[in-house]
Amino acid sequence: MRDVQNELDTRNIPVDMVGVRSVTYPIVVLDRENEHQSTVGTFNIYVDLPKDFRGTHMSRFVEVLDSHNKKITPRNMSHILDDVRNLLKAAVAHLEVEFPYFLRKRAPVSFIGSYSSYRCKFIATKNEHFDFILGVRVPVMTVCPCSREISQRGAHNQRAEAYVQLRMKGLVWIEEIVEIVEGSASSPVYSILKREDEKHVTESSYDRPRFVEDLSREIVLKLEIDDRVSWYKVEVTSMESIHNHEAYACIEKRNVSS
Repeated sequence: MRDVQNELDTRNIPVDMVGVRSVTYPIVVLDRENEHQSTVGTFNIYVDLPKDFRGTHMSRFVEVLDSHNKKITPRNMSHILDDVRNLLKAAVAHLEVEFPYFLRKRAPVSFIGSYSSYRCKFIATKNEHFDFILGVRVPVMTVCPCSREISQRGAHNQRAEAYVQLRMKGLVWIEEIVEIVEGSASSPVYSILKREDEKHVTESSYDRPRFVEDLSREIVLKLEIDDRVSWYKVEVTSMESIHNHEAYACIEKRNVSS
């Protein structure tokens, strides 16, 4: 049978990234409390293609994924990319996987438990070196400091989201990032709240007003003192309740240490 993908290409143009996108696959990730958590990942996997190769073998990307028994952790991402490079004879391999991560949270007064979902992302590249970025999106509540200052009754509040990306020299748990963000905001958000919980959230958040600038800086203060973090990028987006636009702030650590 003719192998069209392995045929010589004479156009003399290398392809920077070629592969598969939006592959949905069951995965197992690290969980601080329960060791492992089963979830569903959406994968993008790519390699480079030299100028003299006509095509790559798309099915082999999923074969590598399956061979690692669904386990996707910062510890084994390098091995997964090595297998992709070796099987496809590539110089560089890229992998992105986005997945929902679930944490059990208790309401602040009634202590009723419920699950909260956080969108997480692993971004990894392997050539001569291995690069890994963890991304976590954390929804929170913010109260506007300006509105609180000028209003006689109440202050406008809204849901915001902090997207924290970081490179690590030591393992940083997803749960730790969630704790940092929620502890920096006016208030966490919850799946279930009774009336006594709503009262607590409303009143406590009023005492902790935050601009997007405030929230991004508070998160960075905590990341800066963590020796495991070598690089970070913190983005905060506020879905404004009295405007038809969003407010946004971003802080990135420029100097990446080894």
